[in-house]
Amino acid sequence: MDTSSGNRLDVPYLKSPPKVIPIDIGRQLFVDDFLIASATLKRSFHKPEKYAGNPIFKPETPLETTASRTGNWAAVAKSGGIWWDAKEHLFRMWYEAGWLSTVALATSRDGLSWERPDLDVVRGTNQVLPTDLTPDSWTVVPNFNSTDPEAQWTLYVHPPVAQTGITPPSTCLTSPDGIHWTRRKEAGPAGDRSTHHYNPFRKKWVFSLRSSLPEKKRARSYYECEDFMKGCGWGDAEVTTFWLAADREDPIDPSTGQDRAQLYNFDAVAYESLMLGLFEIHMGPENPKCQATGMPKITELMFAYSRDGFHWDRPDRRSAIGAEKKDVWDRAYIQSVGSVCNVRGDQLWFYYSGFQGNPAKTTPEIKEWQANGMYDRGSMGVAFLRRDGFASMDAGNAVGSLTTRPVQFSGTQLFVNVAASKGRLRAEIRNQDGTPIIPFTIENSVPFTGDSTATSLKWNGASDLTSIKGRPVVFYFELENGSLYSFWVSRDESGRSDGFVAGGGPGFTGPTDTVGTRAIAVDRAVRSSR
Repeated sequence: MDTSSGNRLDVPYLKSPPKVIPIDIGRQLFVDDFLIASATLKRSFHKPEKYAGNPIFKPETPLETTASRTGNWAAVAKSGGIWWDAKEHLFRMWYEAGWLSTVALATSRDGLSWERPDLDVVRGTNQVLPTDLTPDSWTVVPNFNSTDPEAQWTLYVHPPVAQTGITPPSTCLTSPDGIHWTRRKEAGPAGDRSTHHYNPFRKKWVFSLRSSLPEKKRARSYYECEDFMKGCGWGDAEVTTFWLAADREDPIDPSTGQDRAQLYNFDAVAYESLMLGLFEIHMGPENPKCQATGMPKITELMFAYSRDGFHWDRPDRRSAIGAEKKDVWDRAYIQSVGSVCNVRGDQLWFYYSGFQGNPAKTTPEIKEWQANGMYDRGSMGVAFLRRDGFASMDAGNAVGSLTTRPVQFSGTQLFVNVAASKGRLRAEIRNQDGTPIIPFTIENSVPFTGDSTATSLKWNGASDLTSIKGRPVVFYFELENGSLYSFWVSRDESGRSDGFVAGGGPGFTGPTDTVGTRAIAVDRAVRSSR
């Protein structure tokens, strides 16, 4: 790949989509034109809204404050992960307790109020990281497909740079419960802020490894393997695959003196029918300027989407979750979690870390960079987005339409995510040559008026889509005064999508949506119990 120009990287599957697109897995989102043959509807991109009650988690215990190895207070998930535990019916958050100190576990029933359990790794604390390891960058990811009871959870830890300038090797670990990490293997070479995730579409573990472009611009290299423990010991030659970088379309902050954005970190997760990523874009200043003021560097989060897990499309270059750039808890250094988001009924919840900084702890007074105030006072917040709400196809008073490329499915019920309280949505199913398939015509379509993240569309004269499943067809949607976010063909009337649910949430029983609208009802019950 040519990175010298700073131009946007190509996404081959958008230029040459399949002749017939299978849609059995997940809700089908309109974040790009992959599914769209033609449309008069206009696309809008949307951003999460920060919770007014933030921060929802901040440094309070000795492990997070006075016992911090660096002296900097922090309780931040960074890329750690917030995953729904379907057996215990609660959220589990792995977070950094004390800046570059250790990893601890917190739990929550509702995702807002968090408890720190007393665990046995270090008595009297909620620490889970073995005491001989120190985290710089790290991720916790469930191993849903493992049949090994000792490998139900995976952990990748990259240590801080030592005062000698030498970085110790990173480590891969597994655990039966996410608490006791006993199996380990030395991983391959990598830069700091490296992470890992799982791509279930290709059944590959992916390591997102920090690398550098000319002039020390931060970027990412790619390494994949099928078995987490067997494959994590890569060699130098195998990690040279350049992967991702910021480009000239990424915004910069002129006040920082940095002339080009950099890719500081990248986290990804499977959501519905695609891989959902968050680019952590570094806008400056560089570390020496931050150390002189004790203020955190400005990094912000931007959405990215991939249908193969390697090539990423970023059509909206606005910050999805931005830095406040004032003296509040999330002044700057905004970071994503490894699970990216959680599905909460009609919403997606995006947890993120932010830092306030501390001007009282600056260089040259603080000699060790890890103890500088730029990394002090780190806390957690959350932001909310409509489910599937990354992009919508919109219509005003005039009727607009959208025609898909040929698709194929084995389900029987058409579902949509649509907001049309003052409008209506109808649909038609056509042959590949454009002729309507009777009785699935626009005239027979029962109009939907309302606002729902999961509602079925019906036709007079047909109870379901059994007669056309398995054959290539085209969907034609007709909308007025509304926004269409996604569509999918469910295998039954529950509205299950069988797509992936990122970090999960109340009502879900595993990594995919097998329950449909029941998860919405369960989440409402969880919220009402607060």
